[in-house]
Amino acid sequence: MLCAAALTPLVRRLAHRFGALDEALSSRKIHGRPIPRLGGIAIVIGFYAPLLGLLVFRGGVGDLFLAQKNLALGIFAGGLLIAALGVYDDLRGTGAHKKFLVQFAVAGLMYYLGFRVEVIANPFGGAIVLGWFSLPFTLLWIVGVINALNLIDGLDGLAGGVALVAVSTIFLVSFHRVEPLMILFSAALAGAILGFLFYNWNPASIFMGDTGSMFLGFVLATSSIKTEQKSSTAIALLIPILILGVPLLDTLLALLRRAVRGRPLFRADREHLHHRLLSLGLSHRQAVLVLYAMSILLGGVALAITYAENPMITVVLVIGLGVTMFLFLRRLGYIRFEVDYFLSDHRRRNRALRAAVRPFAERFRQASTPEGIWDIVRDALPVFEASCVSLQLAGKSPAGERTLQVFTHGFPAEGVPVPGLFRARFNLVGIKQDDGLVEIGWHDGRVEIDRDFEIAIELFCDYVAAAYERVRSRPEDARRRLKIA
Repeated sequence: MLCAAALTPLVRRLAHRFGALDEALSSRKIHGRPIPRLGGIAIVIGFYAPLLGLLVFRGGVGDLFLAQKNLALGIFAGGLLIAALGVYDDLRGTGAHKKFLVQFAVAGLMYYLGFRVEVIANPFGGAIVLGWFSLPFTLLWIVGVINALNLIDGLDGLAGGVALVAVSTIFLVSFHRVEPLMILFSAALAGAILGFLFYNWNPASIFMGDTGSMFLGFVLATSSIKTEQKSSTAIALLIPILILGVPLLDTLLALLRRAVRGRPLFRADREHLHHRLLSLGLSHRQAVLVLYAMSILLGGVALAITYAENPMITVVLVIGLGVTMFLFLRRLGYIRFEVDYFLSDHRRRNRALRAAVRPFAERFRQASTPEGIWDIVRDALPVFEASCVSLQLAGKSPAGERTLQVFTHGFPAEGVPVPGLFRARFNLVGIKQDDGLVEIGWHDGRVEIDRDFEIAIELFCDYVAAAYERVRSRPEDARRRLKIA
């Protein structure tokens, strides 16, 4: 804790120096100013420093590491690889495909070192032994938890607090099962998170970024596997699912709603658990505290099952928890009973807007210059019933310097106030966060974006991002076409 608390201000200054800032340009962002996003470095160092100190101190911990070499090597090596991926993403940006490639490679290394999910509980009979299916299941578990922590990192202190509750639960489970190394790992991680939360609690002065969220997800995923491996087959895998229930639930809901709406599965939106809580009128801190309470409830159930290890108690607790979660999701609007919902005007308009946007995909595939992309963006204004639009695209000059192309239509000059003008910005997800955005304006008196329009605009921005990524990946071809023109 002391290590992370001392390092976080230093990392904050480092992030400002290198420009590793979250610019708050997306419609999903709720902070109003650029915030450093390299705080995960302090968590990583805060985690490893006491463990390395104990390793060289003559107190018997070194013998534990040697006795369980694969476990120690996996946490140390795998954690550093994931942290390095996060630092690279926070500084330079990387696409989802590259992230998944590295994450699956690290997950494969962990499987080789013995971090394996081999049994799944079956409440209606004997436990299910996975056999050869253990490999893909383990890989999906590790990668899934890594990205679940990344997805829930949307409010000040949220991911860190949820992870703190989860790792504290793992600590108590490991203590009950007498697993010294897992006790040390979970205690070190809990302290590192706590030290960072001093600066990440609302209003945050620094974010953990992908460095922190992916590292926390990795340690929690691998630690939960180790705590599960010594559990009885009656509750195998149930405990870690409960411990990580909040991020896993949020991720499952995100994938389901995006699949139903025909949107890319990894396209960000504003319908995560914390967004829904904010829409109910809760303040930033209240929404975070509600999700903390949910994490504590899930962790408490996991501990009750661990210490009781009685099948009947497990059944009662799981049923009670299921009813509670159902009512919670119902209150947030995730579960609907209206028979005519899918036939409603709302549903039809959502489909109509997405259908109106999709023809632009073919035009974007044929675009060969930033100017060509801009022409298509401007032509799409009537679809969104908007009157103003601007497009910002970043690139590099032949000398390697950063350049910024700005196209605008309908917006007033900078600093000129226009009564009744509502503006919304959308990042071009899929490329580096600060490399492009679309801003749209309306003069029709609206004060917020209708959710149907927002979904359609985000889909449209996916097309813009893909087109620009293709154009700027072939700069020589683009310059040659410009000379010919």
